[in-house]
Amino acid sequence: MKLTLDTQAQTLTIQDTGQPETLPLYSKQAFEILSQHWVRVGWNQKYPYTFSWMGRPVIQLPEDMLRMQEVIFSIQPDVIIETGVAHGGSLIFYSSLCKAMEQGRVIGIDIEIRPHNRQAIEAHPLNDRITLIEGSSTAPDIVAQVKALVQPGEKVLVILDSNHTYAHVLAELEAYADVVTPGSYIVATDGIMQDLADVPRGSPSWATDNPSCAARDFAAQHPEFKIEQPRWPFNESELDQNITHWPGAWLRRLSSS
Repeated sequence: MKLTLDTQAQTLTIQDTGQPETLPLYSKQAFEILSQHWVRVGWNQKYPYTFSWMGRPVIQLPEDMLRMQEVIFSIQPDVIIETGVAHGGSLIFYSSLCKAMEQGRVIGIDIEIRPHNRQAIEAHPLNDRITLIEGSSTAPDIVAQVKALVQPGEKVLVILDSNHTYAHVLAELEAYADVVTPGSYIVATDGIMQDLADVPRGSPSWATDNPSCAARDFAAQHPEFKIEQPRWPFNESELDQNITHWPGAWLRRLSSS
């Protein structure tokens, strides 16, 4: 694809395989196309590796964090389960939301929680709402340990942010889907990999080996779940698509079957 941005004429011209198409630069369609490529370039430049939340690195696109905040406030979960801990910034972020709402706690799972990260998380003033579990998120004993921490009747939100291969994400979806509360979500993050197969830091295998493909195939086999971007609670624009690293990530549970 070739993009030609003309700020004087205020146009964006797209040339792919057919005839060039020229759009008004200040239009919904031009914004969406430019945003898609901004996300690709930003990912390659490690833009998400420049943020922290209350002192801990948080490797997320800020819009994804804000959209997650909207969902958490709407659902008011009792338990937020996140696979993948890294520096712990996301756990601290979720814990801060729980504290502000006076509702909920967080369970973080990682195959390896490095000692310096564990020490920093456990010393953080928001650690009182966080439980850390070290081990593979798909190992039966770890899954059982996590589920044992959820009490009957509690509302549960699950966020998958560990190993992003198709096979691992699909295994996580199968392992944790039954703990998700109807009306809540299991979120297969970082499906942006499918759009990064041709960028310098990407891999050709990502075109199919990614969380979005896993989420789509899981939903096809589990009619109690639907891939559905959460509604924006506030919108005074004509826009309707997230600028995100998590395309096709939000699996909403429709029923308990």
